Amino acid sequence: MDPLCTLSATRLAALIRAGEVSSREVVEAHVARARAVNPTLNALVADRFEAARREADAADERRRREDPAALPRFHGVPCTVKESIALVGMPHTSGLVARKGVVAAEDATTVARLRAAGAIPIGVTNVSELCMWMESNNRVYGRSNNPYDPSRIVGGSSGGEGAMVGAGASPIGLGADVGGSIRLPAFFNGVFGHKPTGGLVPGTGHFPAPENDTQRYNTTGPLCRRAEDLMPFLRVVAGPDGREAGCRAIPLRDPAEVAIAGLRVTTIEDNGTTPVSEDLRAAQRRAAGALAAAGAVVRAAAVDGLRRSIEVWAAMLDASGGKTFAELLGNGTPIRAGRELLRWAARRSPHTLPAIMLALLEKVPKLLPGRRDQGLAAGRALKEELAAVIGDGVLLYPSYAEVAPRHHAPLWPPMNWAYTAVINVMELPSTQVPLGLDARGLPLGVQVVAAPGCDHRTIAVAMELERRFGGWVPPPGL
Repeated sequence: MDPLCTLSATRLAALIRAGEVSSREVVEAHVARARAVNPTLNALVADRFEAARREADAADERRRREDPAALPRFHGVPCTVKESIALVGMPHTSGLVARKGVVAAEDATTVARLRAAGAIPIGVTNVSELCMWMESNNRVYGRSNNPYDPSRIVGGSSGGEGAMVGAGASPIGLGADVGGSIRLPAFFNGVFGHKPTGGLVPGTGHFPAPENDTQRYNTTGPLCRRAEDLMPFLRVVAGPDGREAGCRAIPLRDPAEVAIAGLRVTTIEDNGTTPVSEDLRAAQRRAAGALAAAGAVVRAAAVDGLRRSIEVWAAMLDASGGKTFAELLGNGTPIRAGRELLRWAARRSPHTLPAIMLALLEKVPKLLPGRRDQGLAAGRALKEELAAVIGDGVLLYPSYAEVAPRHHAPLWPPMNWAYTAVINVMELPSTQVPLGLDARGLPLGVQVVAAPGCDHRTIAVAMELERRFGGWVPPPGL
């Protein structure tokens, strides 16, 4: 791997501004890496390599003309974008066959902000069908494979982003997360991912478009191979755009303000319902121990309300209203999920099995309105309980029940993503932190959660854990 493909976007931008390397060289290194790994990964589903080269040349010319110190934050640095987020001129299907051929007519707000900050997109990456399953697989682009073991999943729905960043083919990627869709791909692919505070970053230009309260539950954010890029990336994309009502002006503080010594750290090793593998428990304990060694005040806890995480997540999403998943699958006309399941069994459906099952299951809350009301009440109680437990500190919490599973394995048991999903409807910021590799060479990790508006705190802890554990480890066999 070219050494340029191991550096942070912040470091690459500094080298470009200093004239030590050109944007063209950095873009070419990442294009070469993408070409080398994508036949195995199937993560980059459409490229714009030639346009990126032209933009890199223009960035180098601008650097020669202007004061380098005045150039934007990510000047001349390549990036990738989740295919469900509009990048002008690129496919924008969200993995739905009925949208095959749809091309974005304009950039999403976050894409436009990244490009204004100097970033150069080299392509768009794979997703799960309509971004609602944890395996990035659809009937438009097929299935993506993990850079640490191609027989395993990349996660979803920002799975292509996780794989490209994890493979060293992109220093930073733009993802979106309604139930773990940034953090799970970051975890499975050994990189950093940040789910921002609800309402901090607009989702304008994402398909499906978040509606009502889902605008705060579904958050757009970064996947990065180095933790130092998380806050600069967030500063670029955050803030209202006047188009998405759920986005708010929330001040972003500096991670450097956070003192690890004296920081209150609560560690919860499971939710009381979904067992977590011993290797992930051990990794979380090592992370807690490292923070304690740095002077943090660490304590173990249990939160009984987390047992109902899936029920709370489902109830709160259902209560937010908007289009049904069946309508989205039918591109405006609801599919008949039972009939579609029979078509799938006969290999005649344009949809994936997880998408069809979700269309079936979304009817359950409407058939049991009393149960949904119980889930909403449980959600309100859980918010209060988590606020008391986290306080002005952070929470260490599992990202998933095990390391990256083999393809299809997440279908049973299907609820292991409870650990990330509940954080979305609580509207809490959460940073996924890599903690090295297990004995099989698969990434370990933990998510760090804080109170709303305290994104700087989770990122500061991520940076501390990177210093102590090394962060991203390039895939040794790819």
